[in-house]
Amino acid sequence: MTLYVGNLNYKAREEDLRELFSAYGEVNSVSLISDKFTGRSKGFAFIDMDDQAGQDAIDQLHDTDFMDRTLVVNEARPREERPNRGDRRRDQR
Repeated sequence: MTLYVGNLNYKAREEDLRELFSAYGEVNSVSLISDKFTGRSKGFAFIDMDDQAGQDAIDQLHDTDFMDRTLVVNEARPREERPNRGDRRRDQR
């Protein structure tokens, strides 16, 4: 199960999330999302755990405080296809 974890403190590190979520089961992977230009955290992550551990983490961590922020924890939804934006400058002519 892949979990979406939102409203993260920008100082949170992958190690912090791995430690927090490992209390509910084995954490297979942590992907802390960062801005591709600045490298700064975007305030959300994806965590991969087995189904039961993931559900336990959702039940126990959603709407709880972590590093002075209230976490949003739920099952990640599949990424939606975005329309090709193409060259916006050309479209504005």
